[in-house]
Amino acid sequence: MIAGRVDRPKVVNFGCRLNIAEGEAIRAAVEGAAAHDTIVFNSCAVTDEAVRQVRQAVRRTLRERPDAEVVVTGCAAELDRGAFEAMGARIVGNDVKGLAESYQAPVSARGREPTDISRMQSSYVPALSGADHARAFLGVQTGCSHSCTFCATVMARGKARSATVETVVESARTALARGQREIVLTGVDLASYGDDSGTSLAALVEALLTLPVERLRLSSLDPDRIDDALFALLTQEARVMPHVHLSLQAGDDMVLTRMKRRHRRGDAVRLTQRLKTARPEIAIGADLIAGFPTEDDAMFANSLALIDDCDIVFGHIFPYSARAGTPAARMPQVGRAIARERAATLRAANARRRQDWLDSQAGRTASMLVERDGLTGHAENFVAVTLSAPAAPGTIIDVRLIARDGDRMVATPAQEKDIAA
Repeated sequence: MIAGRVDRPKVVNFGCRLNIAEGEAIRAAVEGAAAHDTIVFNSCAVTDEAVRQVRQAVRRTLRERPDAEVVVTGCAAELDRGAFEAMGARIVGNDVKGLAESYQAPVSARGREPTDISRMQSSYVPALSGADHARAFLGVQTGCSHSCTFCATVMARGKARSATVETVVESARTALARGQREIVLTGVDLASYGDDSGTSLAALVEALLTLPVERLRLSSLDPDRIDDALFALLTQEARVMPHVHLSLQAGDDMVLTRMKRRHRRGDAVRLTQRLKTARPEIAIGADLIAGFPTEDDAMFANSLALIDDCDIVFGHIFPYSARAGTPAARMPQVGRAIARERAATLRAANARRRQDWLDSQAGRTASMLVERDGLTGHAENFVAVTLSAPAAPGTIIDVRLIARDGDRMVATPAQEKDIAA
């Protein structure tokens, strides 16, 4: 991942959209500290595979760039600190990775204990991704106050903390001022936004819609936290994109109970049916875990059927992997081979559902945000689009969806959408 000489600070992000947003704050902090020739790995630990990828990249960089200061931050650094320290990397805590002082400590000598900064922040500062993307990822919340048995997020990021509405609105103004016409709200547990300050995600969305934002998209939502106010925004507000990604995790009630999820299968099915009835163009996405401890064939069959029952066209599917220190890691395991086989079955079923849905999109007109390459982008419902001819990057144009090409739609540009005054 890192090849050749790197004199300027470099940030390598792994994992979620929140990490992408926070990566820009890390970049600014490293530059503010004048920490030249520094490589920062902003890591992810949602699965053991995610941690393995970070370890591999860090190990390769330390070998190829022995002269550089290699820093590891993010969730994997919090949960697997010893492994990275043993390699010779320096650790910066999740809660201070956006502070310049975190990168001003003396360069750690290889073989000596790396410097650690452990001061905790009590509030969350919004994280805004850079201007090099057509859309702006805006992190508004971090941490989680739930106790799902499979998840190590609380250990890595602490309890849920939200940025204030005022600071989020100000960050959104920055994105709009630099020409970004779509804002994506993200967080570790986005739907819990405001629980720590007496507000709500719906209130935040309403505040953002007072700005001249043309497209507002929400990342993963906990289904049990979609209240009437948020439901109304998702289904009635044209500037809130018709794409709802739900943190479902499983489709069997016993598995959901053992996961300590706060919804049941019927809740998920009823919610998606209500969403689709109120706004038929909504595309449903979902997180699903295959091979959770104690999951038998009948339980897995219920999760498999959920793809059709909830009309899931954007599945984020991965095999269960035990995270040290979590209750699920102490439950009877089904085994990695079975978990991977079941994940592959879920992905295949989701691919068929998505392809049928994409085929149904042919012939319709969509509004597309053009990416920086001028040829690709996404429609309102998150359909990935490839243009037959280039368009101006960062613009929103009307396109005619022609035909499916794999997991994308080929489209012909119509005309640029008028920018609202």
